Amino acid sequence: MTDKLGYRISSMDITNDNAAGTAAKYSIDTSLFDSLVDKVNECSPCSDPATNSADPADSPTASTRTLKQRLTKFDDNAEDAKFLADLLDRRLTEDRGEVMFEIGLEADGSSMDLTDDDVAKVTATLTKVVQMPQVASFVQLLVDTGAPAAALQFEKTFAREFSLAQTESTPAAKSKRAGQAKAANAIEQEKDMPTPAVPSSVKGRTVYYLIRRKPDGVEQILEVRVAVVGNVDAGKSTMLGVLTQGRLDDGRGKARVALFRHQHEIESGRTSSVGLEILGFDKTTGAPVRHTDPNRKVSWDAVCERSSKLISFLDLAGHEKYLKTTVFGMAGGAPDYVMLMVAANAGLSGMAKEHLGLALALGIPVFVVITKIDMCPPNVLDGTIKQLTKVLRSSGCRKLPIAIRDRNSVLMAASRFVGQRVCPIFQISNVTGEGIDSLQTFLNVLPLNRCFSAPVSTPAQDSGDTAASKGKAVDKGKKVVGTAAGGAQANMQFDISEIFVVPFVGTIVSGVVASGTLKPGDPVWLGPDYNGHFLQTAVRTIQRKRVDAQAAYTGQSVSLWLKKITRSQVRKGMVLLGRSEQHSEEPFSSKTFEAEVVVLYHSTTISSKYQAMVHCGSVRQTARVLSIEQADGSSETLRTGDRARVVFQFIRHPEYLTEGTRLIFREGRTKGVGKVLRVLSKAEEFEAVSKATKGTMLFDHRSLKVFNEGVRHKAASAANAAAARATTDSSAGTKKVPKLPLKS
Repeated sequence: MTDKLGYRISSMDITNDNAAGTAAKYSIDTSLFDSLVDKVNECSPCSDPATNSADPADSPTASTRTLKQRLTKFDDNAEDAKFLADLLDRRLTEDRGEVMFEIGLEADGSSMDLTDDDVAKVTATLTKVVQMPQVASFVQLLVDTGAPAAALQFEKTFAREFSLAQTESTPAAKSKRAGQAKAANAIEQEKDMPTPAVPSSVKGRTVYYLIRRKPDGVEQILEVRVAVVGNVDAGKSTMLGVLTQGRLDDGRGKARVALFRHQHEIESGRTSSVGLEILGFDKTTGAPVRHTDPNRKVSWDAVCERSSKLISFLDLAGHEKYLKTTVFGMAGGAPDYVMLMVAANAGLSGMAKEHLGLALALGIPVFVVITKIDMCPPNVLDGTIKQLTKVLRSSGCRKLPIAIRDRNSVLMAASRFVGQRVCPIFQISNVTGEGIDSLQTFLNVLPLNRCFSAPVSTPAQDSGDTAASKGKAVDKGKKVVGTAAGGAQANMQFDISEIFVVPFVGTIVSGVVASGTLKPGDPVWLGPDYNGHFLQTAVRTIQRKRVDAQAAYTGQSVSLWLKKITRSQVRKGMVLLGRSEQHSEEPFSSKTFEAEVVVLYHSTTISSKYQAMVHCGSVRQTARVLSIEQADGSSETLRTGDRARVVFQFIRHPEYLTEGTRLIFREGRTKGVGKVLRVLSKAEEFEAVSKATKGTMLFDHRSLKVFNEGVRHKAASAANAAAARATTDSSAGTKKVPKLPLKS
């Protein structure tokens, strides 16, 4: 569906009559929002005007013609075409294939004073330029601030598209909607914060375009990973089913059935494992890729074939007994963002607070989705938003909540979101479709998280000029420990998070490429095993989203078929490291590492020999504390809120860790976060264990008892041997020395 300016409007509904007053009541003022975010948003893609506004002055081909003249008086001019193509190509390369193009200001900061006719000409010009081979992209007009206010709202077409409009025309629905509207009007009259008005004048008009490259293969598709968390029965799986299948829920969980992996999940309706689902956006229109028949689902290979951007959802468990699985999914799945689901009728309760704390501890940006607004009374919804606003603005979170109302708020929240301070709040209903379109558009324009994930290299960049091909670490905060230096293969690291056995094929491992580039046939190291050793193997084939790929680049989640490896030789937490003839030395792994930690909560004190479950990327193993070193050197015990350098030792087997990796340790209600500083060598590990055990090298009482008995047995055996030698050397008439008992 198109409006009078000729650009596509998404096919879902953001109109929410029963919560419009509530959303405006708790939204923050736009000017205050910009002034606060600009101070802390140095890594946001919209914090630097040079990367967002179309400034011709920074181009070497800039001439006296202004940008407005180049865009509105194009007429297939060769000079203008080359200038615009170079500009878009440079911006797309800097932003890794996707850029938000802002038209409205000249290089000197003066307004372009765009009219409706100018906007139409700019759109036509950009459409021609992006079709040039140098750019090879598509353009989508997102927001026109000079358009009528109604054009900034999402049209209510989702229910009609899927023939479910009859659910809103029943007498019961009309009566309930009338009561909600009455209560919403009462809330609207009580609020004292005015809603920011949409600019009605043409002067100062700004137009935002989304420009994205068309991928040549599955290797070049942009991917954003989103972890879906929240309390049990918050509607996580149901919402993912509605987003990915394009079919509304019936109120009984029909949309979520296709996402479950086990029979007991279908029977109970609760997720117990890490579910995977993808949402693709078309590479020609930017619309969601769905089947024309709402009762059928598009296969993953068809989605990849038609998409230029993928949203990979990690559907995590919400029940408390599956917390270990949820923590593993958030730490090992390497999500770029966290989507916190909150039921409108339940509020921020139960495990939702726990999941919010995990996201803050891992430093992952969070946005909130309030579900079930169709069945929640307005006063209860008002209380839920009050609670969310209070928690997000507290000293522990320090977030800036912003309620999503229209296209302007969606674009503003998405462009400022990577700075971590902004927390958008959506209100949706999986039954009526209200608010789904705002969330869908937000995911479409959501930028790649450059601040919290390693840069994604592309085939065009893999010609030898990338950091990985030069043997340098891609992320300066993560120095690889134990790998051979130099060469792209030596820098490659792949973290294993899932293992599969395919009949008549072999062992398949899946995970995320932490650094470097991986191609079929590359020799790799697999390990460490339970003894700390690495196996030599090779990669047969690579698949990304169930489609064969010719390479895997940094930041991509892929599946690998390993050569001559059985299921018993692989476990979660292992890594694949690059191997070559020049660097054939086996990598180093250790059971002991030093980390800087902060104790978030503990009922008493933490001291030496304390044990907790440590989550560090895809590594999940129990570790004990060997030593504690505080900054002031006051004591060797930790309490809630203390910060110290702690030496941990894994209980069972060695692991491969990298410096700078975030970790979480927990035990019961005890929780702490930290960062790996260094991995200890064998000599340092022996010294640390010897110091912690006072030379016995043992920790528990049972082992100490066995150790002491062994010492006494060894002493008795030595005494008996000495007595036997004395008897042999003595004369025949000398008395025999009696043997000492072996046990005291």
